Amino acid sequence: MAGQVKIHIKKGDTVKVIAGNDNGKTGKVLEIFPEKYRAIVEGVQMVTKHVKPSANNPEGGIQNTEAAVHISNLMVVDPSSGETTRIGRKKNDSEKLQRYSKKSGQFID
Repeated sequence: MAGQVKIHIKKGDTVKVIAGNDNGKTGKVLEIFPEKYRAIVEGVQMVTKHVKPSANNPEGGIQNTEAAVHISNLMVVDPSSGETTRIGRKKNDSEKLQRYSKKSGQFID
């Protein structure tokens, strides 16, 4: 795939899971992997990870951590209304391309 991948969510967005085991949960996007089309969302898709003892963590043990979710299963939550919305792109007053909510028509960010 050549060029930059266009993704409708960004780090820091509040999103809602619309499919899968965690359907209906909302959380903040912590990290995005555009090449894999996945994102890590706070409190969603928790997995247990066995950690080997090391210098930093001499105890080792089992930790709960978030796993990546496919971006097609996420929808942005509109900051003004609190409902999920689709995202569009249009130029704002300063002629810069910016994301906007298709439900409310307001710019996001």
